[in-house]
Amino acid sequence: MSSSALLSWVFNADYLQACNCDYGCPCEFAAPPTPGFCESTGTWLIKTGHCGNVSLDGLAMAFAAHWPKAIHLGGGTVQIFIDERANQEQREALENIAFGKLRGLPFEILATTFTTVQPTVFVPIEIHLDGRNSTARVGDQILFDLEPVKNPVTGGPEFVRIEHATGFVFKGAEVVSARDLRVACGDINFQYSNKAGFVTEIHYHN
Repeated sequence: MSSSALLSWVFNADYLQACNCDYGCPCEFAAPPTPGFCESTGTWLIKTGHCGNVSLDGLAMAFAAHWPKAIHLGGGTVQIFIDERANQEQREALENIAFGKLRGLPFEILATTFTTVQPTVFVPIEIHLDGRNSTARVGDQILFDLEPVKNPVTGGPEFVRIEHATGFVFKGAEVVSARDLRVACGDINFQYSNKAGFVTEIHYHN
């Protein structure tokens, strides 16, 4: 399919992310993940968006992924989750976006890093937006709670922000702690506490 034949898509969303790296995540600094491999999850709550003439307003999408080394080295396994409220056209649109079939960042790049794609599932996605204290529940498969990073001396909350001009998942985000992170879906299973998290708003399009 030529690029001129691709459907145009765009969405603006609130984005939450949690992974197995130490706070701040070395990947955002072009460095290897803290333990040498990456296990990550994230959710998008779409405020406004469309794919062709299909509205994506108000829908949510999530992912869980494992990469055996740094993300850019590939070999990853991923599962995409789509809001069960989406109708058939919306489900197809979000799947095509998520798997990079319609091009556009970040999905076009991320799709090249996966060798195993587990079947997409359609589940309730509950995202509670409360700044650095946001939470997400994706069916029975994903749960994560975010909170401010705590000062190791005083125990008080730290307020840290990252600006990543060349980032393709986000350009800037609040740095938080994934206080509780649990993922159980097929071959992707992990559980961590007090690891890297981010809260931000994104604008994606092809």
